[in-house]
Amino acid sequence: MRLLFAGTPEVALPSLRTLLASEHEVAAVLTRPDARSGRGRKTRPSPVARAAHEAGVPVLTPPSLRPPEVQAEIAALDVDAAPVVAYGNLVPADLLDVPRHGWVNLHFSLLPAWRGAAPVQHAIMAGDEITGASTFRLEAGLDTGPVFGTLTEPVRRTDTAGTLLERLAEAGASLLLATLDAIEAGTARPQPQPAEGVSSAPRLEPDDARVRWQDPALAVDRHVRGCTPAPGAWTTGPDGSRLKVGPVSVRSDVTDLAPGELRPGKEEVLVGTGSSAVVLGQVAPAGRSWMDAAAWARGARPSPGTRLGER
Repeated sequence: MRLLFAGTPEVALPSLRTLLASEHEVAAVLTRPDARSGRGRKTRPSPVARAAHEAGVPVLTPPSLRPPEVQAEIAALDVDAAPVVAYGNLVPADLLDVPRHGWVNLHFSLLPAWRGAAPVQHAIMAGDEITGASTFRLEAGLDTGPVFGTLTEPVRRTDTAGTLLERLAEAGASLLLATLDAIEAGTARPQPQPAEGVSSAPRLEPDDARVRWQDPALAVDRHVRGCTPAPGAWTTGPDGSRLKVGPVSVRSDVTDLAPGELRPGKEEVLVGTGSSAVVLGQVAPAGRSWMDAAAWARGARPSPGTRLGER
């Protein structure tokens, strides 16, 4: 089939590369416009745009798909289907039926669970033991379209949103290709999503990533892992400045610390929660690189009883 691939970040690359190596033709790539990133805040093309340029595939970067001239450009491509992986822009209703077989989205959850922009993060924070990926046809509702296929993936005890999403992106690429193959063969049978089991996964903002030390230790652990690497878990340090927090580990045998209370040691730094303590792993003070928590504590020298997150 002739395809228009829509995607933007790194997580979309396994699918793009799989489709470029398949018997289907990727006629063009649709991605978000160049954006500022990195230390120098230089304007750079998206990861998908860079990969498409390297493969010699035409790239479209409209800020919006609503203008008539943009819609006409997409219609002129005359594609059979438009696979979508983390594109990050709304596809207007006027364009949903422009590809002959519609827009086929790879979503990183077992729909109807975790509809929205951050399914993997929310699955980890909720303590899900199993998650997965789904391919479905886009319609006007948010991730509500009929499902072509799914795959499952266990959530490991130490998974962050980054490590889990990386596995789902690789496995999901094969699912997306299988879905497109079935559509071409006429054997695809998309099924409506059930009304039960619906949950929402809205985009996480930086304020959502603040650690709530009054929560139980397991909840703190899941929250930090779910926010790693983005938007990045954080708290406030003894001086009130922002302190980034990497994944922690639970110490169920330590229960005498108040929520947020620090107990620095030579080898580890404990922090109290609403239940038992957790061990800090890596931290990053404002304007500084990641470092071992014990090294940070030796430099910060918190006084006894100091609590994180108080300011």
